[in-house]
Amino acid sequence: MNVRGKEIFVGLSGGVDSAVSAALLQRLGARVTGVFIKGWYPPGMPCTWTAERRDTMRVAARLGVPFLTLDASKEYKKSVIDYLVAEYRAGRTPNPDVMCNRDVKFGAFYRFAKEQGADAIATGHYRSGGKDQSYFLWAVPKEILAETIFPVGNLEKEEVRMLAKRFNLPVAEKKDSQGVCFLGSISVEEFLKSEFGISSGNARDEKGRVIGTHEGVLLSTLGQRIALADSVEAGPWFVLAKDIAKNELIVGKSRVPASAESARRIAFTDANWILEPLGALEAQYRYRGPRIRGHVEGKMFVSDAPLPEIPSPGQSIVFFRGGELLGGGIIAP
Repeated sequence: MNVRGKEIFVGLSGGVDSAVSAALLQRLGARVTGVFIKGWYPPGMPCTWTAERRDTMRVAARLGVPFLTLDASKEYKKSVIDYLVAEYRAGRTPNPDVMCNRDVKFGAFYRFAKEQGADAIATGHYRSGGKDQSYFLWAVPKEILAETIFPVGNLEKEEVRMLAKRFNLPVAEKKDSQGVCFLGSISVEEFLKSEFGISSGNARDEKGRVIGTHEGVLLSTLGQRIALADSVEAGPWFVLAKDIAKNELIVGKSRVPASAESARRIAFTDANWILEPLGALEAQYRYRGPRIRGHVEGKMFVSDAPLPEIPSPGQSIVFFRGGELLGGGIIAP
């Protein structure tokens, strides 16, 4: 898209990626407006949104562009927080960043921008390289992606840092956020412990032997590497199955249980296709997990080889071809 003279609303998070995105668009002749998206934050837990908003205002002031705040707390609470809690309570593994992108960063923000007369929106997401975030974009409608610009999408983080210094941006030296997008500096583990509490239970191996204890079955996810208390045998240990009624975990020393070592199929629901998934492709079903070659048959992914790790119901399975995002779905039980 030729952005010269276009009205582009940039989602400013308070970090370096979105700040550099706004600066690059401005230098290409776009009429930039910075927008801070205010989410929902757990009562009684550390909250950094006011500091993040202050940083976005400083960036907008440095660039000399208009600044707006979008209150998306209702969308965050309904589509992300309530979804997260319900999925964990049911024993599944949600992907809150995917829903945050679909319903907030590319949902509420897109609608707000268009209502204000914007020609397109822009974010600081990476679409390739070592920090590729395409995995979290599969659920965004293709019509919205077509009107979204990713100014730093093909850059490496080091390049973005260098540009931030060159542009003299006030967040150039700011560290990356380590929290999930909707919780800021709060980890999912901290949030879940505040929601469900700690409930110690037994961890058994695949032969049924109790080999240690855990802090609560609702706090764990399938395939997760887990630290066991009172372990009678050295790990590493990975979660293979969960019994919510008994508050027990089945664990093993591989991410794939012996009963599933030849499994090649992953069923999925709620598919969203950006491009048609015809022929050979690659699937990724855990962020930072490997991309597996195979093909799609209806609502089923069929791998060319045995799966390297157990799929976790509720998580995303995302499809690529030649590095290009095709779409994805939610892994079914």
